[in-house]
Amino acid sequence: MGATVFEIEDVTVRRNGREILKNINWNVERDQHWVVLGGNGSGKTSMLNILMGYLTPTEGEVHMRGRQDAVNSKTQSWDDWRKRIGFVSSSISQLIDPSEIALDIVMSGRHAMVNYWQKSGDPKEVRAAEKILEKVDCTYLRDQPWVHLSQGERQRLLIGRALMAQRMDVLVLDEPCAGLDPVAREHFLTFVEELTQKGSFRSLILVTHHVEEIIPAITHAMVLKEGSAISQGEKRRALNSLSMSKAFDSELKLRSRLGRYRLYYGDEFIPEGGQVV
Repeated sequence: MGATVFEIEDVTVRRNGREILKNINWNVERDQHWVVLGGNGSGKTSMLNILMGYLTPTEGEVHMRGRQDAVNSKTQSWDDWRKRIGFVSSSISQLIDPSEIALDIVMSGRHAMVNYWQKSGDPKEVRAAEKILEKVDCTYLRDQPWVHLSQGERQRLLIGRALMAQRMDVLVLDEPCAGLDPVAREHFLTFVEELTQKGSFRSLILVTHHVEEIIPAITHAMVLKEGSAISQGEKRRALNSLSMSKAFDSELKLRSRLGRYRLYYGDEFIPEGGQVV
């Protein structure tokens, strides 16, 4: 067993008489890379809010790196925990000032903030940010403002921002391919695969409802439906035609080739967007 990164134990969330999440148990260990998969309304966003401390469980607990380090204890604050999560989401993209340049966007990750107020920057932080820009293949964007960047460039910069954290335990990608065209999506997924193989972070959590976005580096999967985990564990066991059919209420077939997945309705391929062709 590897070192625990975080643990969600017997978590249930009820709001206005409705169960949003139901008895979730989830233990993520170092070097495990997870996909959280499910349709709209399955509970993916609620899971992220629980993990980030923005949603309080009605029942159950969330622990960081094992039971001895509970995030809701007196010795560990939610702010400290959030600084250890690299979070890439459209919700962050919407908060970035259009004039913010790429270098400052990356540097803001050191302080877990959006829109870097200390424009001159500490020389050590500037050098560190420049190295991160090189790592995410964005050196050429150093002084370019956010408003002029493509969606793919923005996603790579947000990962760079996450990597800038002094101590990052887990990288969370929340629907990272939304808005990318098919070619840009494949370039981005290849980029994430390479970062994962290089050990740039302890664990990866990819949140999506498209099986085509599951990269070979993913080792584990959780499939959600109506707030419940209907399948979870090692990818080869958790992802199958049965779990996909249950998740999307249809008779589906899951096929894999060279570590990538496709979903079929009968003999027809279901592309991104859900239309059968």
